[in-house]
Amino acid sequence: MTRGYDLAIVGGGIIGLAHAYVAAKMGKSVVVIERDTRANGASIRNFGFITVTGQARHTVWPTARRSRDIWAEVAAPAGIAVEHRGLMLTARYPESVAVLEAFMRTEMAEDCALLSPPQLRAHHPQICARSNLLTLWSPHELRVESRTALPKLTSWLRDHWGVDFETATAAHHVDPPHIETSRGTIKAEAAVICPGDDFNSLFPVRIANYQPTRCILTMLRLANPGFLLPAGVMSDLGLARYEGYAALPEAVALKEKLARDYARHLAHGVHLIIVQSADGSLVVGDSHHYDATPWPFAAAESEALILNEFRSATGLTPPPVIERWTGTYASAAQPFFIDAPAPRTRIVMVTSGTGASMSFGLAERVIGSLYGGLR
Repeated sequence: MTRGYDLAIVGGGIIGLAHAYVAAKMGKSVVVIERDTRANGASIRNFGFITVTGQARHTVWPTARRSRDIWAEVAAPAGIAVEHRGLMLTARYPESVAVLEAFMRTEMAEDCALLSPPQLRAHHPQICARSNLLTLWSPHELRVESRTALPKLTSWLRDHWGVDFETATAAHHVDPPHIETSRGTIKAEAAVICPGDDFNSLFPVRIANYQPTRCILTMLRLANPGFLLPAGVMSDLGLARYEGYAALPEAVALKEKLARDYARHLAHGVHLIIVQSADGSLVVGDSHHYDATPWPFAAAESEALILNEFRSATGLTPPPVIERWTGTYASAAQPFFIDAPAPRTRIVMVTSGTGASMSFGLAERVIGSLYGGLR
């Protein structure tokens, strides 16, 4: 049976849901087509950390700022708890301090501050590593629990905004106004394809032009440490990975030092993020390995290096590991792409592991290109 909508979205992860929200808010009738019974990919296998500070200056950073604002707008109505806000990035080396001082001279540092060790101990005694020389404080981040936030956002879009969801349904061919699926034809005047790291099901030649590969990451949940973190935590390794810092000229010396002293960490793509859940447990990661078809086996060394960085950056003994998982996301030279294979069709792929951070800002751009009236 053929059904009709203004917009069909293929993919029920956070990128697809963000597009559904923006379009529904414009008054469009929307259907989301999801091949699984629920979102089960990168969108629920991450930190749920909407990261602004440190994102690539001219591409990701402005989009992440807008996305953060929309996350803050939709969280409460959708019943999604913001577990904590802000970011602390601890610096142990003079080379790291130079990067942070340079960062503070950019527009990206608005409302951020550098905390001396006494200031950090006075306000956030949980982070007690004596080796820390300076800490960047950012108020811009917020953190949600991905594995519960996605179902709640889905339910809210369905119940409050009238978005239809066709789950356990594969899209075989997209050519608006006809979308051929495993459960029949759906009619829609426009379509947005949000394929995650599926490069082959729809428009494989168009996607191949961007030369994506896959990144597999290792994540951990640690037991409740007995205190509450005031914000997410990162360390020096993030200064060499996040382009908002790493692209600064002052980062060259830090990268050279890390290449000498942290060769194993870099070989496994390890950098540190720590966020906290409502039950007090900590979500900690992560490592990064790249392959078109990632090897499904996680090296024990990756986990050991993540926990080693946890200990070094915080001064704390890591609590016991109570859960482990892996995630896979699309990766390419550019942080994202928007492709238009036809006038009323868009392919949207985030290729930098920043889907949660960019989702709503990208959706405004794409829906605006289809219908006008948005930034």
